Amino acid sequence: MQGNLETVDQLNPRQYHLAVKKLADTLSYGTDRSPFLGSGIEYVQSRPYQPGDSIRAMDWRVTARTGKHYVKEFEAPKRLSCFLLIDTSASMMIGSWKRTKYAVAVHLAGALGLACLERVSPVGVLGLGGKELQVKPSLSRQNILQWMHLLRTFRYDEPTLLSERISNLAPTLSSRAIIFVLSDLHDPEGIPSLRLLAQKHEVVVLQLRDPAERGVAGAGFLRASEAETGKTFVTRSTRTWVDGVCIGRDLKRSGVDHLLIDIDSPFEANLRHFLQSRNLLGRAR
Repeated sequence: MQGNLETVDQLNPRQYHLAVKKLADTLSYGTDRSPFLGSGIEYVQSRPYQPGDSIRAMDWRVTARTGKHYVKEFEAPKRLSCFLLIDTSASMMIGSWKRTKYAVAVHLAGALGLACLERVSPVGVLGLGGKELQVKPSLSRQNILQWMHLLRTFRYDEPTLLSERISNLAPTLSSRAIIFVLSDLHDPEGIPSLRLLAQKHEVVVLQLRDPAERGVAGAGFLRASEAETGKTFVTRSTRTWVDGVCIGRDLKRSGVDHLLIDIDSPFEANLRHFLQSRNLLGRAR
């Protein structure tokens, strides 16, 4: 019941890490302006010089204009931990496209992790399936490469535990964090858990969708089975399996940022714009 992403990506570990790094560079942009991530220092204002102020903080332009000595004040660095919640359940492993939702999720998680390190934000990982996977936040690039390698091997029979994992994680977070959730959101209890999490933390959901989940035109009725429970059912082929638009609307009303990613279409540009418009990632000065 085990599989390996190399059968999909056809890349050795070194090539895979380079591909992830390239995506990380694509997602990073500009200077550090996020109120939550990174180690950038933002200019706030200039104020009159006081005895003991460092000469290096002098604002020479204002001093020359006013004839009085002024110094610059800067916003203190803020480094919030980043958590990557990766769905490892069975529904992520099975699909109709050449790359599964899970393969895309692992690729994205690695890129987001490396991009966060550029912001000097500690990165932690939590699995949302049956696999016991939890990595404490760290600034170690080697840790990211290790869990990326670990996640390239998977099982086809893991249940969805999105709601349970989030409920267990929330009490352990002593300070505000930014949390990326990479999942197909097949857990019906997951949405309420995400709403609660967003009350104290910055929550970003990247929902992954397989082409078959948009419906199969002209196929009539289909007999299918649920990947995680084995339960069989009959449905129309044109039925949308998971309504990403409605889910996104529901999440956004709760303060959760949501992006629906169709894995059979190029998504890098949309993802970069999504992150940039919300000031979620960027290179530190």
